[in-house]
Amino acid sequence: EVQLVESGGALVQGGGSLTLSCTTSGFPVDEYTIGWFRQAPGKEREGVSCISSGKGRTIYANSVKGRFTIYRDSVKDTVYLLMNNLKPEDTAVYYCAADPGIWGLRADMYYYWGQGTQVTVSS
Repeated sequence: EVQLVESGGALVQGGGSLTLSCTTSGFPVDEYTIGWFRQAPGKEREGVSCISSGKGRTIYANSVKGRFTIYRDSVKDTVYLLMNNLKPEDTAVYYCAADPGIWGLRADMYYYWGQGTQVTVSS
């Protein structure tokens, strides 16, 4: 059974850093594209970053480029999202998602989803 569990969300001051974890089970993490998405209250779910299966190509939303880094640990079957220089507008519930056959930041492309972890950035 495919499962995704996010962790690492917290309350942090603006300018601070956090690392989110997406721990997977039921499949080899390097055989699926893993995406990070976020949803703020009253807003649509937004694609933040993804890492491809195989070679691990990455994509970042313009809003996080240069501040966030996605990477994976194939031994631990975990994908991480390192978030630096956090801003209040980064406040959202962050979700990870997985799918074996896609590549991109559209939420409707992903089949498997975690339950989310809350990130709150104070000003």
